[in-house]
Amino acid sequence: MLFFDPLYLIFALPGFIIALIAEMMVKGTFAKYDRVSASSGMTGAEAAYRLLKDAGIDDVSIEETNGFLSDHYDPTAKTLRLSHGVFHSQSLSAIGVACHEAGHAIQHFEHYSPLELRSALVPIAQISSPLSYFLILIGFLFQSQSMVLWGAIAFGAAVLFSLVTLPVEYDASQRAKKLMQTAGIVNSYEASSAGAVLNAAFMTYVASAVNSLLILLYYLVRAGVFGGRRD
Repeated sequence: MLFFDPLYLIFALPGFIIALIAEMMVKGTFAKYDRVSASSGMTGAEAAYRLLKDAGIDDVSIEETNGFLSDHYDPTAKTLRLSHGVFHSQSLSAIGVACHEAGHAIQHFEHYSPLELRSALVPIAQISSPLSYFLILIGFLFQSQSMVLWGAIAFGAAVLFSLVTLPVEYDASQRAKKLMQTAGIVNSYEASSAGAVLNAAFMTYVASAVNSLLILLYYLVRAGVFGGRRD
């Protein structure tokens, strides 16, 4: 069985540790700069609105949503959703996160190709990810390496989604770091602190991609791709 396979732990454990460290980093960095207010006195929502306005975007709404760091941009609804702790806060953490999400809206407005590719992969990943687990489970139950291989191929779509996400998130953070300063939302000293929050957040996406790649590699090993008999 998959969950009792020692080989699975060899591949999964490093990814789990990296993801745990990244999660601790982003929470710790956010908490650190959540206690420091921007000299501009702007809230996260106001900062996001400023970036959208400066970019000439007037058809994106900004809404408050529930959850901790649940902030995201919905390109289908053209809505930027900010968590309560970001929407109303004047902290450097809140401003960094809000401007990052505004960066996604600007990407959408400018037809940034990696974002469009990621959006196109969303329905594929939503179908292929659960399908992959079903195929792999069947493959393990019936000791069919071919079925495991088909599951690994389906899981590859989710891995591709994680990889495409990296340039999208990196670019949004780079835009935020630059624009929040040029727009007068933060000064040069504050920009580095707000940028530290975005750097830590980006590492969670790197960890997710690494973890996905390691799990895919495990499936391919069990499918006999790197040697051994396949049915």
